[in-house]
Amino acid sequence: MDKLIIATRASDLALWQAYHVKDRIEAAFPNIRVELNKITSNGDKVLDKPLALIGGKGHFTKELEDEMLAGNADLAVHSLKDVPTYMPEGLELAAITERQDQSDVFLSHTYNSFHDLPKGAVVGTTSLRRRMQLLSVRPDLKVKDLRGNVNTRLRKLAEGQYDAIILAYIGLDRLDLLKDVPFTEKLPLSIMIPPMGQAALGIQIVSSNDKVREIVKVLNDEDTFLCSTLERDFIDKIGAGCSAPVAVNVTVDKNIVYINSMIGFPDGSKILEKKIGASRSSCSQLGNLLAEVMMKEGAMKILSKAEKMAFKDEMPERM
Repeated sequence: MDKLIIATRASDLALWQAYHVKDRIEAAFPNIRVELNKITSNGDKVLDKPLALIGGKGHFTKELEDEMLAGNADLAVHSLKDVPTYMPEGLELAAITERQDQSDVFLSHTYNSFHDLPKGAVVGTTSLRRRMQLLSVRPDLKVKDLRGNVNTRLRKLAEGQYDAIILAYIGLDRLDLLKDVPFTEKLPLSIMIPPMGQAALGIQIVSSNDKVREIVKVLNDEDTFLCSTLERDFIDKIGAGCSAPVAVNVTVDKNIVYINSMIGFPDGSKILEKKIGASRSSCSQLGNLLAEVMMKEGAMKILSKAEKMAFKDEMPERM
């Protein structure tokens, strides 16, 4: 094999990720030339409504998957947090890159930190997960939907449409955009638990292509693969989509693996949070086990009510 084609979204961050993977593959296999197949996903096209209202799953992955299944790409590079736990027949998640900083970050042109925000301050975010956690800590804030690519979101902040916005730290760092915002603050996990797979890249391939599977092994990080798999098991067990108000994070401390999750209403008024752990040698079912524990304590009822709250017509700023 002398050429590989990567399917990627055409956004700045997605292209950074795809070129990063391209460079790593070409460095490990000098005889292979890597090209990019740049695609605009449905999630990038529909910018006039919150993701939770678009419907379905895989807003940022389906078009890339279609290209692979049609034979127009050998692999796809995704932000792992965007990859649904359901995998289309004929495709597989063959590698996950080492996870970087998972923090969400507070950004403002006016206020020094999250706790400095005054009562009624307008905060922009793209996710029900962030909305849930922000309002559970600060129910006095006004959380407003924020769509568009990273540069568009930062422009809206600079224009004063928001007092602050919350974004994933890693994307801003990779694009060197943090320097353009006067006040930034990484939010600790005690305030903002990340979503499944944040700050890792998922490498998806056609299952029948053994040569590509062998090549992408150089991209895989075993610890991140373990943590992300347990997070994905949890999400799959409770049936939560990418846009649901669910946070889940797996960490490894020496030989102990911990999984922590929060499920709640988008307005932060009802929260269920649990954390369990197991030794590394016996952690393979940890995600499923936590899901079962939380389901016994009413997680499914909370998710069902959360979805109804998110889709209420009288709640236009749902995200």
